[in-house]
Amino acid sequence: MSDRAPVDLSQGSLHVPAAEHSPWWKLGRRLLLAVAILAFTVILVYADRYGYNDTSKESGQPLTLLDAFYYTTITLSTTGYGDIAPASVSARLVNAFLVTPLRIAFLVLLIGTTLEVLATQGREQIRALRWRKNMIDHVVIIGYGVKGRAAVDTLRSNGFPSDKILVVDHGGGALSDAHNDGIAVVTGDATRRDVLRRAGVEHAKQVIITVARDDTAVLTTLTIRQLNPTAHIIAAVRGADNVPLVKQSGADSVITSSDAVGRLLGLSSLSPELGSVMEDLLTHGQGLEVAERELLLNEVGKTPQTLPDQVIAVVRDDKVYRYFDPTVTLLSRGDRLIVVRPSKEVPWAPRPGTHGELQSDEEA
Repeated sequence: MSDRAPVDLSQGSLHVPAAEHSPWWKLGRRLLLAVAILAFTVILVYADRYGYNDTSKESGQPLTLLDAFYYTTITLSTTGYGDIAPASVSARLVNAFLVTPLRIAFLVLLIGTTLEVLATQGREQIRALRWRKNMIDHVVIIGYGVKGRAAVDTLRSNGFPSDKILVVDHGGGALSDAHNDGIAVVTGDATRRDVLRRAGVEHAKQVIITVARDDTAVLTTLTIRQLNPTAHIIAAVRGADNVPLVKQSGADSVITSSDAVGRLLGLSSLSPELGSVMEDLLTHGQGLEVAERELLLNEVGKTPQTLPDQVIAVVRDDKVYRYFDPTVTLLSRGDRLIVVRPSKEVPWAPRPGTHGELQSDEEA
């Protein structure tokens, strides 16, 4: 779903960030080590092939390479059958001090690998079940490209917990990036209902769609809206002509990335200073931030222009009014403010200096 090339991953698989390597990678590595132990022991036995007695051969005949391989596999996996036995002093010393420890290592390696794979799979299933049980009112990010990662960074920098964020993407690179960021991932096509259900979209509070194609954004929005009629859906599209279509599909907010970049470039051309201020507002952690906060109790009845924050809009009854709109000349209980404030302040916290005063929707 991101800008990356798709990787063949199981559709709808949930990956909770944890180990650096999969159990199958560990199993393969240990099997290679077991083969190496086996090959090394075969070489040891064959190098001293004259020091062994084989009851199936005449006395004095050395072991063949096949005999050495047979003796090694039987000896490493069991205590042996006794048909081939070390006879010379050197062969017995090699078996006592080298082959026996290798046998123990071989058995521990195979048994330990089996137990670890089973335990790891069990732990992963338990973690996935626990994640699904607790995943309510979470945020689903569709696509983990540049826009998706920026959305996650913004959420986390404003105090939103990482364990309440889930990424849906079909790319292997996105899976690795999200795990490095401590974010759970469901791999698969977000236009499919089964994939979205595994992501818990029915219980999500918000869904952010940052896919590469506008037609995919439309289909994804339609599917999400059918599964969750109340979720707040924000979608990014490339073309302004597709904004009405995405909104009709059920998106609450639509961001036109190409138009936004073009407008910023035009403003920078007309006024470099204005362009710098706009870039400052859009860049997290530097200078100014655009934020939303609750109206405080002692601010009820005041005009937006008299507040300590620079109010640019007022949200009332889920409608946005510009600060100079006559409808919001006087602020009322329950209003929310869109403000410009220093980036060092927490955007959704009351402005420093209010000393814990009640919000306007709380009882006095």
